Amino acid sequence: MSVEVKIPAVGESITSGIVSVWHKKSGDFVNAGDALFTLETDKVSTEIAAETSGVLDAIVPEGQEVKIGEVVATIDDSKKPTETAPEKTSVGDAVSVSGKPTASPTKEKSADAKTLSPAVRRIVDEEHLEPEKISGTGKSGRLTKADALAAAQNREPVGDAVSVSGKQSASPTEQDRQSHDGRFVRKKMSPLRRKIAAQLVMAQHTAAILTTFNECDMSAVQELRTKSQDAFTKKNGVKLGFMSFFIKASVEALRAVPVVNGRIEDEDFIQNNFYDIGVAVGTERGLVVPIVRDADKKSFADLERDIADYATKAREGKLKIEDLTGGTFTISNGGVYGSLLSTPILNPPQSGILGMHKIMPRPVAVDGKVEARPMMYLALSYDHRAIDGREAVTFLIKVKECIEDPKKLPLDF
Repeated sequence: MSVEVKIPAVGESITSGIVSVWHKKSGDFVNAGDALFTLETDKVSTEIAAETSGVLDAIVPEGQEVKIGEVVATIDDSKKPTETAPEKTSVGDAVSVSGKPTASPTKEKSADAKTLSPAVRRIVDEEHLEPEKISGTGKSGRLTKADALAAAQNREPVGDAVSVSGKQSASPTEQDRQSHDGRFVRKKMSPLRRKIAAQLVMAQHTAAILTTFNECDMSAVQELRTKSQDAFTKKNGVKLGFMSFFIKASVEALRAVPVVNGRIEDEDFIQNNFYDIGVAVGTERGLVVPIVRDADKKSFADLERDIADYATKAREGKLKIEDLTGGTFTISNGGVYGSLLSTPILNPPQSGILGMHKIMPRPVAVDGKVEARPMMYLALSYDHRAIDGREAVTFLIKVKECIEDPKKLPLDF
């Protein structure tokens, strides 16, 4: 009997997605729980697993957009796995003492290609690489993310692929369109990129966004971090970073200026009395904002673990819908990319977002003398419909005070 494989509901507001890559092919025998394909939506990518064992028949090709509930494959659960006959030994195959051909290194690598990690599989798919031709440096020859990235960067550009029959093969992505002179390529935006674009435009059209700036001296935080790093890492198994300080400082500022922790909904203003802080994370697919829940109740170690865990999930495409929804305020760190100053855009329906930037030694006046200090520009973008300038400036000064004098924070290390 054939069992239909349908696109499951993966989030309340998600109605469609793209079958970005099939992990199993038509004719393959799959076991219940095996990952069949990756569904890429406008918020997350998730692997869809087989609910039963049997032989797979894929209906929808890679790259096609599908609706929730749509049938994309069938699994014939009446069929059992069959043993394949031993292949005829070629000249180059190694032969064991019994006369049977042994597995060649190429075949072993091909088998490893079926167990690629989500991060490696995404690079292989997007860059149209052939994993069996890449030398793996991981355990037992497994491909790592670095291997895939190196292969993508070092490969030589090639023209249109030609099949053995001499006919031109299909382009890597059916939705890509190259101009006749090769000067540009038109490709369909991913669901995540389309969602990001729509959110940014909506934020600009629905909120009165204004940005106020300040700067903070990072000397005290840097000194405290350096002094505490070894003991903190040994005790908690995670490094002490700067983001946990800014999360704590933001919570203190939100307590001092509660309106920044609220949002406008229709003709009402909703005041949040909890502190779920979004931390913007850049990935190969685009910017995502996982939420650190109840940041006010967590220790520095808890915050650093949450940040590290979300960063790993984001890189590997394993974030879930619940990881990305419900935040009350967002922090974005453009400084990791070298940004000296920027005006962050609101993350609707939130009313505020704090922008961190690159730490730069700059001359500043200290007790009447000019000294070189590690300075960071801070930017607070806010919805002027709900927040007045005085409140925005007060918020930013509170963050500055907490960073320049970390003793004002609830230090627990």
